[in-house]
Amino acid sequence: MEALLGVLSGVCLVCGSVLALVGGIGLLRLPDLFTRMHGSGVTDTGGAGLILIGLMLQSGLGLVTVKLLFILGFLLITSPTSTHALARSALSHGLRPRLTDPEDEPSST
Repeated sequence: MEALLGVLSGVCLVCGSVLALVGGIGLLRLPDLFTRMHGSGVTDTGGAGLILIGLMLQSGLGLVTVKLLFILGFLLITSPTSTHALARSALSHGLRPRLTDPEDEPSST
């Protein structure tokens, strides 16, 4: 049972790290603010969540697991909320999402 928990925790930690890395790459590669927020927000919440679950599996039942569970709950509430607040602020200041690729638009000449 101990070995199974170790393997499962390692899988969660590696998957969470890969997901966080993909979010960082998406932050650099995606074209506008709104797609960057979506890419980084989803992978940030998922990556950190998987890392915290992996740490909970490693720590066993105890006070450390309870603290990690509170951190996970706080993260699951604050990360989407801050992404939403940032998007609303950008919209209220006049920034609009990019709906089409500029290369696909017909030329005006």
